[in-house]
Amino acid sequence: MTEAAGPPLESRLRLLRAAAFLSTFDRFAIGPMLVTIAADLRITLEEVAAAASLYYLLYGLMQPIWGMLSDRLGRVPVMRLALMAALVPGLLSALAPNLAVLVVARAFAGGLFAAVIPASLVYIGDTVPISTRQKALADQLATSAVATAFAIVLAGVAAYLGLWRLAFAAPVLASFSLGLFLARLPEPERENGNAGPLANVGSVIRRPWAVLVVLLALVEGGVILGFLTYLAPALEAGGYNAAASGLAVGLYGLATLGWTWVLKRAADRLGKGALISLGGALLALGYAAGALSQDLPSISLAACLVGGGFAFMHSTLQTWATEVAPEARATVISFFAAALFVGSGLATTAAAPLAEESAFGTLFALAALVALPLGLLGGLARRRYAAREE
Repeated sequence: MTEAAGPPLESRLRLLRAAAFLSTFDRFAIGPMLVTIAADLRITLEEVAAAASLYYLLYGLMQPIWGMLSDRLGRVPVMRLALMAALVPGLLSALAPNLAVLVVARAFAGGLFAAVIPASLVYIGDTVPISTRQKALADQLATSAVATAFAIVLAGVAAYLGLWRLAFAAPVLASFSLGLFLARLPEPERENGNAGPLANVGSVIRRPWAVLVVLLALVEGGVILGFLTYLAPALEAGGYNAAASGLAVGLYGLATLGWTWVLKRAADRLGKGALISLGGALLALGYAAGALSQDLPSISLAACLVGGGFAFMHSTLQTWATEVAPEARATVISFFAAALFVGSGLATTAAAPLAEESAFGTLFALAALVALPLGLLGGLARRRYAAREE
């Protein structure tokens, strides 16, 4: 691993965190606005949920393509291209006169923002030693947590004030500016830099542990990000306004930030397998709270516990993904992220009929029933991997 010339590593990591912030903000803004958008466009909640579902699906499906382009063109050029090009579908989302335009625009926005997080994670994998990599990734996760909190709260307020279109325009205007600024970020040297995309895909497929990590990410995406979309609509169905719902669900981001602080101090003592299992337990408890009642205290508690589950499980799986095939790290991360958001999109789509019927108790109970075995099986697999690598 060779450190690229240019600004100090910490300065580069700050730029990566800024990119992650904007990408995450754009991704999480839609949840608290679904009910308001549906009312403004005179469509059903199930119909407008397609805008979120296709965003997540395109976000996921584009990951392998961006990963291969990242290996071929470089991490930094890919991030800059995505951040700047997202301006177009972002503004189209803000100006959308009907559901069709909104869904297509959100899908393209998701496909472009898909490049940012994996490219930044691979950049960290290329430049940060394994001994400190989980802490660097935890900092990246903490930034995404803050962005999530801001996105959910501000989108809820925007929806309450009838300014939901502004929530689509603001992040893409900022991302275009950041894309220009990232020209000062140096490109890192990469392992196996001359290998073609098919060779990298082959390296991943031939490694059973890499395939397993990707499959775990698929289920994780559905449990965490897919069902999380419906926390705010659950409150609104109970009579709470969009602003109050956004504030409550925004606790997810703040809780993720707090739990990440705990994670950084407990990771070495607990071990990675235990972290995944603990994450699954927190997810199950959180969604169980949401299943029992959809009032403000229960959904707030659910948001806090799901944030903890995400902090413990996701950062550990993410670190694992950077280790299993270092010669094709970008490809592994791209498939990992693809699985995460394809799982999210599938879960959001599958749960939409339950949300339309306001059957949120059943919806969150299903999430809890999947989360617990996910944590147990993921933790066991991580411990076996560690034993084989010793």
